[in-house]
Order: sequence, then C-alpha cells, then structure tokens
Amino acid sequence: MRFRFIRGSSNLTAIFIFIFLLSLLSVVVKASIHEYKNEGFIPRFNSFFFHGGSEGMYASKVHGNASSSEDKPIIGKSFIRFESIIFRRPKEIAAKQNEMQQSTGLVEAIIVEVKSRDKIGGAYLNSNAICCTPELANEGSCKVGEVIIRQDPNNPGWPKRIQTPFEGKNEEAKMLLQTVEINRTGMYYLYFMFCDPQLKGTTMSGRTVWRNPDGYLPGKMTPFLPFYGFMSLAYLMLGLLWFVRFVQHWKDIIPLHYHITAVIGLGMCEMALWYFEYANFNVTGNRPMGITLWAVTFSAFKKTFSRLLLLVVSMGFGVVRPTLGGVTFKVMLLGLIYFVASEALELVENLGNINDFSGKARVFLVLPVALLDSCFILWIFSSLSKTLEKLQIRRSMAKLELYRKFTNALAVSVLVSVAWIGYELYFNASDPLSELWRRAWTIQAFWAFLAYVLLVIICFLWAPSHNPTRYSYSEVEDVEEEGISLTGSGVKISGELTERKPAIITDHVFEVIEEDKRE
Repeated sequence: MRFRFIRGSSNLTAIFIFIFLLSLLSVVVKASIHEYKNEGFIPRFNSFFFHGGSEGMYASKVHGNASSSEDKPIIGKSFIRFESIIFRRPKEIAAKQNEMQQSTGLVEAIIVEVKSRDKIGGAYLNSNAICCTPELANEGSCKVGEVIIRQDPNNPGWPKRIQTPFEGKNEEAKMLLQTVEINRTGMYYLYFMFCDPQLKGTTMSGRTVWRNPDGYLPGKMTPFLPFYGFMSLAYLMLGLLWFVRFVQHWKDIIPLHYHITAVIGLGMCEMALWYFEYANFNVTGNRPMGITLWAVTFSAFKKTFSRLLLLVVSMGFGVVRPTLGGVTFKVMLLGLIYFVASEALELVENLGNINDFSGKARVFLVLPVALLDSCFILWIFSSLSKTLEKLQIRRSMAKLELYRKFTNALAVSVLVSVAWIGYELYFNASDPLSELWRRAWTIQAFWAFLAYVLLVIICFLWAPSHNPTRYSYSEVEDVEEEGISLTGSGVKISGELTERKPAIITDHVFEVIEEDKRE
C-alpha cells in the first residue's frame, strides 16, 4: 500500500499522517477475518512456516457442522474457517516435477492450543527437528515430508493437521473450504508449514475466519464489550448529576467548571464510541476503521485534557490565580506533544490488537508516553506544593482543606498506579504466549476506571455551589498576600492587617476579608 503527503498541508497534519502510517505499517491483520496476501514462509530448523494467526477462543456452546450459508447454524459455535487459501510455488520448481505424479509437494495447516505446543516437533523423540526425518520415519514415529505431531490424549484429534498437496507441475495448490470447530476454551495458534526444501519461495494468499460463540470478537477482547457499555452508563450518570448541579448554580459558575464539563463530555463520547466499535466488530468480524479512528482520537484527546485538568487544578487556576500567566504556552505545548504520542500509541495498540505483531512498535511508542506522564506527575505535585503553601500563608482554611483532600486522593491514585504498573510488567513477563488471555483485558480496563474515579473526585470537590467563594479566586487575597496597603497607610504582616484600618475600604470588602479569615 502506498501513501503520499498532500502538498500544502500543515506540519501538524503531516505529523498525524506519519503517525497513521507508522501504525498501519506495524499492523498485519485488522480483524478476526485474517487476510493473507502473497505471504512468504520463514525457515525454522528443518521446516518452513508462516504464522497465520493466534486468538483466544471459547468453546462452542452448541455442536454440529458450522455452515457459512446461513447465519443461524453458526450462532453459539466457535470455529476457524479456511477460505480461498491458495499456495503458489516458483515456476522453475513446478517445471521440474513429474506431471503424472499425484503429489509433488505438501503444505500443512497446523492448529494447536498453546497448552499443547509441546505436541508439535520431535521434542518427545529427543530431536530438535520439526519435520520428520528418515531416521525418525524408520522408527515408525512419523512420515517423511510431514510435520511431527503427537496427538493429545486428553483432546483426541488435536493438534489439528490439514494437508494440501501440489499436483504434477501445477504452480498452485488450492486448499479446500474447511471449518474446524473449537470445542475447548484456550489460546489457539495457526501455522502454515512445509518440509520440502524444494518448495522454498512458496507464497500463500486467502483468508481465515475466526469466530467465538457470541460473535467475531477475539476472546481477549470479548470482555470489553460489556465493560464499555457499563462505563458509558457510568459517564452518562455522572454527566446528568453534573448537569443538574450546573443548572442549579449557573450564576456562580467559574471557568474551572467548564473544563470539568468538557472532560465529562469527552469521556461520554469516548466510551460510547468504543462500545459501538466493539459491537460492530463483534457482528461483522472487521474493525470499523472510521469508528475506530474516532474512538482512538477521542480517547487520546480525553487523556490529554484530563491530565491538563489535573495540572491546572494543581496550579490553583480559578482558586489561587485567575489565569495561568506565562506558563500557558508550556502547558499547551506539553498537552500537544502528549496528544500526538498518545494518539500514535492508541493506534498501534488497537489496530494491532488481534495478533501481537506490533510489539516492537508498541515498545518504541510506550517510552515517550511514559516519559510525558512522568513530566505531568512531577509538575502536578510541584504545583500542588506551591498552591498549598500560598493557601497556608493566606490562612484560607476552607480552600486549604479542599486542596489537601485533592492532594491525598491524587497521591493514593499515583501509588495505586505504580503498583498496577508493577503488576502489569509481571503479568506480561510471566505470560509471553498469552496463556492468561482471559484476564488480559483488566490491564487496559483499569486505567479507564481509574481516570473515571479521579474525575468523580474532582466533580465532588469542585461541584458548583451557591457559595463559590469557598474555592473561587478572590482579588482581595492577592492584595493581602502581596502586603500592599489599600490606602497607603495599612500594613500587611503575616497575613493579617495591622490595627491601622484603611479609611477608604468599603464595608463590603471588609465582609469578604472577615469571611475568608473565618474559613
């Protein structure tokens, strides 16, 4: 597939196109319908193989022949179907064969459950060979030209072997339309293999269809459908409660409330898009690229906006300071860089989530996101420290208590995040072959849930109120903190006015000052 940049586009557009290209280059399949286009075979010991796919599969709920002619017969069935599979060998190899010979080459499709991987190859025969050798054939252990397979006594007929021979001088060998039903839950790997060195240079095309009992979603992705449905409802409930509170006190709304509203709205859109993306994928077997790209973009934008919200709250925006002042550009720049990095990582993670072919690209993209997250955390806690110090100097006890609660909640979330990262590293290191695929969804789901909990805490602490002075910015506090005399005769010492009271201070201003002291 060829891509080209559009002339006259902005640098930012070019960056997004580059990210999109990078993600697509790392993706081999985009659905549980695995497409193969002139794929080559890789040498391994005395065999040649191509990895056709791997997915978590649930056992069929009903048994019988899985038919593609109607929808009803496949409901409740789990299977792998081979469709339009064609093997092509080089012309010079085909020309050397005997035209009258029935089989002049053999390609095998091997389906194995990861728990039975030791049944493939000659390990149990004390041999590193994958294909049968004449010595092993003489012992009656296997047939020359075939992959060595030892049947699983606990699962008769498995690992599954499907053979497709080349006939005479034919350059092509077509695999018959076949469906393999899955009757035991597990992680299944599909390999196309041949043992004859003369077939070197053979390629294959076609597709395989992988289906679980309740739809085409791969097993490790199936739990996301109800999860995103639940999170959509959770954000909807939070949005309704926030809207009611917003309308009740709309006269006392401060700029920070609009930022919180935007994050809630982005969260609602993000969860709804992911739910519809997975629902469509489950029905059709193909990822709806339009919905997926929108969902990824909303997800990256919401993550960025959420982190910026935490940062500006920590800086005391709307509470200690009316604007961000000179740091506005730095905040926006950090947010833009994080959005680009997060978008790239989300694309690779979600477009390459069927087969783990995007491992190297993911590692490369995880590092900048992790570094930027660290920058956010350091900046947030540094800003919180300064904000708490200012509030303590001003003796604004209500705001100080509010920020202490926020700091405690944020500190707990960071500790929980660090612990979860440790668990995630342990999980990935201890499960290289995805044997624990039924629990893998919790890794990603945790972060979405944690973000929601933090948003609920912020909504609770900064909820619209009839008394916005308890957390909104006050010019009087700035005047007091700087020690500026309101009349030229008043003096500010340790956050309190001296006994010389300014003559031109109005009663209203005095009331605000006294109220803030009581807080």
